[in-house]
Amino acid sequence: MTEAARQAAADLERLGGTPEVATGQPVVDHLVALLDLERIEENIFRGVSPAESPVRVFGGQVAGQALVAAGRTVPPERKVHSLHAYFIRPGDPSIPIVYEVDRIRDGRSFTTRRVVAVQRGKAIFSLSASFHVPEAGLDHADGMPDVPDPESLPNRAWSMAELVDKLGAMATLPRPIDIRYVTEPPWKARERGDLEGGNQVWMRADGTLPDDELLHVCVLTYASDMTLLDSILARHGIYWGYDNVVGASLDHALWFHRPFRADEWFLYDSVSPSASDARGLATGRFFARDGSLIATVVQEGLLRVYD
Repeated sequence: MTEAARQAAADLERLGGTPEVATGQPVVDHLVALLDLERIEENIFRGVSPAESPVRVFGGQVAGQALVAAGRTVPPERKVHSLHAYFIRPGDPSIPIVYEVDRIRDGRSFTTRRVVAVQRGKAIFSLSASFHVPEAGLDHADGMPDVPDPESLPNRAWSMAELVDKLGAMATLPRPIDIRYVTEPPWKARERGDLEGGNQVWMRADGTLPDDELLHVCVLTYASDMTLLDSILARHGIYWGYDNVVGASLDHALWFHRPFRADEWFLYDSVSPSASDARGLATGRFFARDGSLIATVVQEGLLRVYD
């Protein structure tokens, strides 16, 4: 561990978190404001990126904002149950994003919306979302894995302390999502020769969210793009910053099964069934603290590893 990492670890142990990383309710409030789009026209909305953004717009942000745009055109009694999205071009965080909503269908039970995110006249992202009137039916679900409680695990800043010098500015970005790693970092698994793969983290918004069901779904959508590709890297014992790997989300699909609050702990359990041709596939399941399965996600990502 470098001297910078040792100092970061010492700060974390003394203060419970690194003073260089903004967390807590103010950062969560900023995320809520980020998802509160400006309505320009009946089916056109505008969103912005945080001032502290990396070189391109975070995929979870544009997905969450696009879902907000879709939801703003749907009656509140219809709940989003799925979304399918493509990341088309890297987004520029220095300029606004315009979201154009196409009202594809309004049926008796289902509503379908298509959203295109545009910058400089070009599409950077597209999303299709389906909304459903709640109704009775069959009910079953997989059980939650047996994992430690989130309170017994260190926060993300502590877990990533030894990567502070490698991740640079990325390590100090504000963190509206509290992440607690259940599984070991990939480089530690590589050292032990245990490359079964998989990635498990506890997550929650690091503060209290308003009582808006669509907002909670959009916050989970935001969070779903944060650690999913890690399950692909874990199969090979490599990691961002630690190894020379470059990645990007290509497409993203989410299905929402049961109501939940994104400001309460949920387990994100992800694995990767395949990787080839510089692309990797990852699947994930979200479980509420009580063990109920609340959502399922699938994503393909571009992953290039250089010597």
